[in-house]
Amino acid sequence: MRFLDLLLMSISNLKRRKMRTFLTVLGVVIGTTSVVIMVSLGIGLNALMLEQYSSYGDMTAITVFSSNYSMNGSSTDENLQLTDETIGEFGRLEHVTGVSPVLTTSVILKQGVYETDTQVSGVSREYLEKIPLAEGYSLDGMGDELEFIYGNAILRWFRNSKTNKGFWETGELPDVDYREPMFVIFDTNAYYQSRSGQTNENNEPVRAPKKYMIKTAGVVKGGIDDYSNYSYGVYADVELLKAELKRIYKKNPIPGQPLNKKNKPYPYFIYDQMEVFVDDMDNVLSVQKVLTDLGYQANSEMQWIEQAQQTYGMVQMVLGGIGAVSLFVAAIGIANTMMMSIYERTKEIGVIKVLGCDLRNIRNMFLLESGFIGFMGGVIGLALSYGIGYVMNHFLSLGQMMMGVEGNISRIPLWLAAFAVVFAVFVGMAAGFFPSLRAMRLSPLAAIRNE
Repeated sequence: MRFLDLLLMSISNLKRRKMRTFLTVLGVVIGTTSVVIMVSLGIGLNALMLEQYSSYGDMTAITVFSSNYSMNGSSTDENLQLTDETIGEFGRLEHVTGVSPVLTTSVILKQGVYETDTQVSGVSREYLEKIPLAEGYSLDGMGDELEFIYGNAILRWFRNSKTNKGFWETGELPDVDYREPMFVIFDTNAYYQSRSGQTNENNEPVRAPKKYMIKTAGVVKGGIDDYSNYSYGVYADVELLKAELKRIYKKNPIPGQPLNKKNKPYPYFIYDQMEVFVDDMDNVLSVQKVLTDLGYQANSEMQWIEQAQQTYGMVQMVLGGIGAVSLFVAAIGIANTMMMSIYERTKEIGVIKVLGCDLRNIRNMFLLESGFIGFMGGVIGLALSYGIGYVMNHFLSLGQMMMGVEGNISRIPLWLAAFAVVFAVFVGMAAGFFPSLRAMRLSPLAAIRNE
């Protein structure tokens, strides 16, 4: 008997018992919907977590610290200092696509009556290009002159130098325009000493340090309340920053730079940290392990993401298991329907056997019936899942409420949709397998005499 004939016969048999078929299919619909919705919630939570971390910064970056300085700033292991030579060493590691030094120096920013003390991070041009800038700003115009990129949330730290009040006291943002040049004081110690009237070693009043006019290269994308790894930072080209610091301090020690065992400054710059960029997220942890094995401290977003993914993976398994219980109950319903169908059609089965029908065809007929029940329930359940997911995403906005990131809490990828239908068919056929074997093993003569 052809497959198409078997399929048509199976559909015809299901149509003869519409109410029973409807209730059995309804069980599969509820089970499929439960599985898809529960798994889609797990996928949505995991995706929202990834989007949240990616909004903070580059997930392929590893932050490397030397952490080998004693309390007085002298190095305890010069072999682990982060220098220009270290950049080349890290750059030769497998999967590493770039290395950016991070040189931090304290400054005071002033514009009009507003000022704030903060830190400027000198980084590579490659690092700067990864910073998302607000509309109207571009790095194309950056040349050989030192310019700053300001975090989108830095504005709230400016204070009125006359009233000593700022955003946190008044609730109003300071009137600071980044498009206007900012006056920058690098020698912060001299600035505060001059303001407090302190004297130097010659018993002379400390003179106010020179102010430098620094243009703005860009502002980080986002509003005053938006957060990323760049929101509260001030960034500059590291080579231009080093040149400026050398010009300002000349042969004097540069604040923040460590001293050697003789309490003398090193003839080269020692960086606070380095950012190591990896070619793919999957390789971040392996490169991070290599760096820690070399004796450095290293951390990345991926190590926290991996821990979070393990947690969400367990949550997803629990949610999927809860949905699978409903599908298991539906499978029992399918098995019961098939058994009842066999009892009602015992004589019919006997006639078919006497006429010489292949036993495998009888088995396949019942398997097709149960599989078709699973298919109908899977398709309808999948459609219902999309509808419920849409309602959850559109009206409840749970993604933003739970994670602080705008996005859908329920996500049904194509593979999950295909898996749901195939799995529903499999469950249906598995539930009908033993009833189909019983139908195949019925004695023809006993079946014909059955009333």
